[in-house]
Amino acid sequence: MNQTFTIKEKTKQIFILLIPILITQLGMFSMVFFNTILSGKYNSSDLAGVAIGSSIWNPVFTGLSGILLAVSPIVAQRFGERKSKEVSSIVVNGIYLSLMIAIVVIILGFFLLNPLLDSMNLETRVQHTAHAYLVGLSFGIIPLFIFNVLRSFIYALGKTRIVMVIMISSLPINFFLNYVLIYGNMGFPELGGAGAGYATSITYWMIAGVTAFIIKKQDPFSTYQIFSNLKDFSWGNCKEILKIGVPMGLSTFFETSMFAVVTILISKFSITTIAAYQSALNIVSFLYMVPVSISLALTVLVGYEVGAKRYRDARIYSWLGICLAIIIALFTGLLVVLFRYQVAGFYSNEAAVIQLTGHFLIYALFFQLSDAIQVTAQAALRGYKDVNLAFIMTLIAYWMICLPVGYLLAHFTNLGAPGYWIGLTSGLLAAGVGLSLRLLYIQKRKFVILSA
Repeated sequence: MNQTFTIKEKTKQIFILLIPILITQLGMFSMVFFNTILSGKYNSSDLAGVAIGSSIWNPVFTGLSGILLAVSPIVAQRFGERKSKEVSSIVVNGIYLSLMIAIVVIILGFFLLNPLLDSMNLETRVQHTAHAYLVGLSFGIIPLFIFNVLRSFIYALGKTRIVMVIMISSLPINFFLNYVLIYGNMGFPELGGAGAGYATSITYWMIAGVTAFIIKKQDPFSTYQIFSNLKDFSWGNCKEILKIGVPMGLSTFFETSMFAVVTILISKFSITTIAAYQSALNIVSFLYMVPVSISLALTVLVGYEVGAKRYRDARIYSWLGICLAIIIALFTGLLVVLFRYQVAGFYSNEAAVIQLTGHFLIYALFFQLSDAIQVTAQAALRGYKDVNLAFIMTLIAYWMICLPVGYLLAHFTNLGAPGYWIGLTSGLLAAGVGLSLRLLYIQKRKFVILSA
């Protein structure tokens, strides 16, 4: 990562970081896609079991990963300050923290998973598959969390292409493992949906191993001697990561859990409505990877410039990233609205489902714009390591605006299920406005804007 001087150079720098991150995000999405598609081809009960297992795991994973991703802005600031020794210490303690969190998750899962599944009143075969899938997945929790720390370190140095190559290379392996473990091909045991969990775990071990090897052997990562300083444990550094990471993780958890609650509330409508909502949400979630990728790049760039005390550049990067996310969201949103029925046709052959999905997707344009603003504004604040008030703002927006407004519109007006989309959009817009105002305050009051 280098210092930039013009808007053109800064835009180029964002895209240099953004494109590999986006491809990496799509790669991680593809693993979930392989699990779902191949389990569905095996048996509908196994598909349902994998879906239930994923819905339980995703909020936990995204929330806890948010804690570990705090390594990225902290390391980016140390990198900008040229404090190499402290960079190494932060990453090492991030690894220790990831181990602690992974072990806690495994222990809690051992005691709480069965009671949770029992309370859901699932069919016996679906419950068995969900349990077996999550057990298989649990073997990959430790490498997955360590990988997130190592990935954050690599991102903080601006070398995002490395992670992209690792992720792309792992996809054929993951597909192969899903194929042989779900169906029992080539002499492997036939595990059904549970095989998807074990396939994913094995892939996580491989990804973490390759990433660690590259960090140990390849410049510029090897100069930090991460694995030579594993005795450098510090509660102080762990506390710094937690101080930034816990609000980040909770923000992510409350967002993902909010969507899970809306999905449960939508389930009270007709099967056609449920199918249409899930199809529309899947499309929007896929497009959401673009602003998420911009946000990951933005956190690194803002953190790097703040660490180097180039506050003017940090401010420019912040608003450039937000504007870029808005432009892309507007473009993709318009495309989805214009071709909504064609897009909906990829998810269903039923005319009623396609029609209703297309209706839902009209709201996608406003939804994407609101989401793009809030996720990038929050990312810029993370670059300044300002996370506590941002967490409170998002908590209010998600649980005191999104859900109540959506519920009222869906159940006490003639809007029906689309009322939830309006509720989600209004809450995300409120979060975007609040976070943007907080960003302005931070830049004007807490950081003196200097010329580079």
